[in-house]
Amino acid sequence: MDQNNVTSSEGDIRISDSAAVRIGNLVKAEGGGPLMFRIAVSGGGCSGFQYGFSLDNQRRGDDRLFIHGDVTVVVDEVSLDLLRGCELEFTDDLIGSYFSIRNPNASSTCGCGTSFSV
Repeated sequence: MDQNNVTSSEGDIRISDSAAVRIGNLVKAEGGGPLMFRIAVSGGGCSGFQYGFSLDNQRRGDDRLFIHGDVTVVVDEVSLDLLRGCELEFTDDLIGSYFSIRNPNASSTCGCGTSFSV
């Protein structure tokens, strides 16, 4: 992806334009307000770790914020250790619409792209 189409805060996580637009649409569909898009990494999945995505209106003490336009992505410090340098993307094509993460820290990923190992 063209680097002009992504925004980064402190160089940790890049948010593509397509992801920012989709997050904005999700927030509007929920009535707007101070909703943030949370990315979390947890143990599990077929490769060891799995990505989780949700809308959240709470900021925890160890959260880091990443802003692209009018949307905010929030990641906790533990998850951030596994996500540094990644790019959040949103894809809308013939096989479906989904968020994905291009993670340079992953040594392997599962076929569906929702889990990874380091």
